[in-house]
Amino acid sequence: MKENIDLSVIIPVGDRIDNLAELHRSYRSGLDDCGLSVELIYVLDGPNDAAISQLHSLREKGETFEILQLGKRFGEATALMAGISNSGGRKLLTLPAYFQIKSSELRKMLAAAEGVDMVIGRRWPRRGSRLQDWRRSGFHWLLKLVTGENFRDLGCSVRVLDRRVMEDINLYGDQHRLFPVLATQQGFRVLEIDVAQSDQDKFLGKYRAREYLHRILDIFTVFFLVRFTKKPLRFFGMIGSMIFGVGAIVITVLILQRLFLDQSLADRPALLLSSLLLVLGVQFFAFGLLGELIIFTHAGELKEYRIAEVIESGVSSQSVSEIQVGEKSHRDPHARDNARAR
Repeated sequence: MKENIDLSVIIPVGDRIDNLAELHRSYRSGLDDCGLSVELIYVLDGPNDAAISQLHSLREKGETFEILQLGKRFGEATALMAGISNSGGRKLLTLPAYFQIKSSELRKMLAAAEGVDMVIGRRWPRRGSRLQDWRRSGFHWLLKLVTGENFRDLGCSVRVLDRRVMEDINLYGDQHRLFPVLATQQGFRVLEIDVAQSDQDKFLGKYRAREYLHRILDIFTVFFLVRFTKKPLRFFGMIGSMIFGVGAIVITVLILQRLFLDQSLADRPALLLSSLLLVLGVQFFAFGLLGELIIFTHAGELKEYRIAEVIESGVSSQSVSEIQVGEKSHRDPHARDNARAR
């Protein structure tokens, strides 16, 4: 690992890029005012001749930074993980390959990161059309409804985080957009602060219907990951119980009608529907039970807690550890031994 670096700046380069020469100068001006030793890493998500050409031109002019190129397009989340794995700074700063915030705001975000595990930016005041505002508000409202987290600008890719955050979170797919949600659910302290939007941030945010569906599915994916990964029976069992219950009610009504109202069961679609619901409910419950068996088999390999802090007592040799388990906290009697083992 690289040593004596205060801040590693990771810039994933995908389909959307602005003028990298101008963007690089802007980032450099903001970082030079911070008084930190900085390394910059550009991660190219697959072959990108235009980006490579611009970055080589910057190097010829004396700029120093590292370039990582992935063999093919894996997505921004994978590019971020690759850049972080090849960095050595005690703090990490992720930046987009396009203008989002004013570079002068980087110092403000770095200062705010001193007391928390992650700082994310909220572009405010935000320019854009009324339709963009409605769409953005709808996305974050759904996110709050599903996960309970009240973030307001997850589209902003400017984040400052402590390196230890990455020890418990592994991004893949398109999870980079919901990175703060994952961090919060793991017990990390995440702060969202207002930062000035760049005058050159002119992205209109036009997406196809398929991309809207992907965002919604990403939210529910994260919801399942943080709530039910280690207890799948609660998820599938809850759905299976509701389906089975509806089927049981319908078939009970049909049987009562047959016994007391002398109504025939033949040629009644409700009988077939209720039978299918009963079978489907049992199948969902079986999926959950199978998941629980898999989790139980690998329980020894899973770490479902995070030690937030080890506090040594000045009176005795005992130490206190704050353990985050799912959504509840409890004390671990082996925390002192684990801390000494490290």
